[in-house]
Amino acid sequence: MFMSLVGVSIVNVVLPSIQTGLHADDTDIQWVLSGYALTFGVVLVAAGRAGDIVGRAPIFLAGVVIFTLSSVGAGLAPDPLTLNIARFIQGLGSGLLNPQVVGMIQHNFRGRERGRAYGALGSVVGVSVAIGPLIGGLIIQLFGAETGWRWTFLVNVPVGVLVVILALLWFPRPLFTRVPAAPARHPEERAETSPPVEAELVVEPDVAITGRARRRGTRDRDLDPVGALLLGVAVLALLLPFVQGNPTIWTWLLLPAGLALMAAWVAWEKGYRARGRSPMVDLDLFRTGSFTYGTLIAGLYFLGVTSVWVLVALYLQNGLHMTALDTGLMGLPAALTSAVVSNWAGKRVMDYGRKIVIGGIVASFVGLGLSVLVIQLNAHTGFPIWWLALALLFIGVAQGAVISPNQTLTLTDVPLRYSGSAGGVLQTGQRIGTAVGLALVTAIFFATLAASDWQGAFTTGFAVIAGVVLITLFVALADERRRRRI
Repeated sequence: MFMSLVGVSIVNVVLPSIQTGLHADDTDIQWVLSGYALTFGVVLVAAGRAGDIVGRAPIFLAGVVIFTLSSVGAGLAPDPLTLNIARFIQGLGSGLLNPQVVGMIQHNFRGRERGRAYGALGSVVGVSVAIGPLIGGLIIQLFGAETGWRWTFLVNVPVGVLVVILALLWFPRPLFTRVPAAPARHPEERAETSPPVEAELVVEPDVAITGRARRRGTRDRDLDPVGALLLGVAVLALLLPFVQGNPTIWTWLLLPAGLALMAAWVAWEKGYRARGRSPMVDLDLFRTGSFTYGTLIAGLYFLGVTSVWVLVALYLQNGLHMTALDTGLMGLPAALTSAVVSNWAGKRVMDYGRKIVIGGIVASFVGLGLSVLVIQLNAHTGFPIWWLALALLFIGVAQGAVISPNQTLTLTDVPLRYSGSAGGVLQTGQRIGTAVGLALVTAIFFATLAASDWQGAFTTGFAVIAGVVLITLFVALADERRRRRI
């Protein structure tokens, strides 16, 4: 999962190298970023559902194999078109494997152990976002600007081979099996709905009236292909205007179309369940406060804070003409801090709950304010720019205190048979938030730059991020009040 997430951030600092090496134009470069993000986001929920039904191990392995082979294709690409096709396929592999990681943690861990597992996962997520540019900068430094970008993809290959070997050694047998009934509940865990065993005859309320009955095991094996297609196309329509460079008025018309498709998906899922079938996503999940609030917090947080690293890279490399390696080193303290804090938070989230997330959001405010202060002091007094690394350290605290604890709290009350699809919904919210946030913040950044200077653009961009973070804080506080009433 680390390599799949690094695949998002590592490309940011090697785009100039790709443009030089392949003689690519701006549109080609835009799709190097966007193609991966699109297919990654579109397949998450369907991949999670498939893992719930046929077993998470085979879907995970398929994702790893696709990701690895497409990395070879990207690294050896002779032209921009081949590279972008490989990036589309790479995003597909990443979208297949990511929900399985969440589903495996949800199924195999209980209580405080689950919090620790999500803490480890949060360390991976937080570090991957910040350390991707450092890895990219190091590779460009070692192999040169002309061909160095190829090794940012080829480095995935030995990792992918090792992952397949370890998965075959470590994953439970049989690999192809639907999620079994939940084991006995941990005394520290909240009540969790467990799927009944295959042989149990369940009479559903709506079918009892007509005297029909279905075996729940059969229902749980239902992939719901129409629901998967509707949701996938809806997410595609919602993402495309934000990830495509220089969108036209016709591209923006995809937004209302995407919202209409999302409404159609909701109607289909409700009707599918009313007919006694098992929908891809049980919409009753959204009646669970922890899941609804947590998904909203995740989407808002990624909408805001993900853009921090893009603006930092733009300012340092284009504004101050620092190297890609220097840019990566600037984020290294934040990455290490994120790993430490995430591990700490994972061990204590069951004790402090949403308070940890709220503390992380406040830390992000501090980091944003200090970053702007360093930039302004550097511009007007010559204050050393490397103090920015210390300011960004607070963003690292936020990464560790928000991402994994929020994931733990969001999925606490989710039934095991829907843990994969629920994890896919959560990650889809993060991907949509990331795409919208990057498009919004960078557009405001460049518009300000055209009328002002680099310092003004950086300050304005960070002010927009702070506004989004403030909304996230209000949602987290609302959830904390709800929890106190329970």
